[in-house]
Amino acid sequence: MQPGPRCVTISSVDFGRAYDEVGAFLSTAGFHCAVVGGVALAAYGCPRMTLDLDLATEAEAQGELVRFLESRGYSTLHRSSGYSNHLHADRSLGRVDVVYVQGDTAARLFGGARILTGPGGRPIAVPRPEHLIAMKVHAMRNAPDRTWQELVDIAYLLRLDGVNRDEVKRYFERADLLERWHALERGF
Repeated sequence: MQPGPRCVTISSVDFGRAYDEVGAFLSTAGFHCAVVGGVALAAYGCPRMTLDLDLATEAEAQGELVRFLESRGYSTLHRSSGYSNHLHADRSLGRVDVVYVQGDTAARLFGGARILTGPGGRPIAVPRPEHLIAMKVHAMRNAPDRTWQELVDIAYLLRLDGVNRDEVKRYFERADLLERWHALERGF
């Protein structure tokens, strides 16, 4: 199964506009930007309801990015070393959630990113399916209530051509979630 241009995400948020603003800022500031979450899944051909734009960038970008978002009218809802969440009063700009990565993780994530068709037909950088799965495994470990939705998304990503199942299995092993991997192998 190959990703295709049928990538639509159902929401009232103008993900293209939000991505253009944030992506342009990060690029100008010398940082990488990759789309993760529901919009990334849509770029891989799996449209689903999402209410936020999830992005990944380098950890060093956090201070500048938070200041930029706040200058553009976003309120910061949460900020920690690895994440920040921002909400705009204009519903079309919606919510932007950012994952901050560093070191080897950043090098692998951005070095392996693919350019796919995103919101409004614009090209967007999206991590390899294996890296999206790693994020979803991490989310399951930290928020077990998200397990079933994450497993559905992971099952879809595993069906894409060329996904390295051994690499994915290692992510489950490292998170002590090997029983979830076995559930995926059995089809839940």
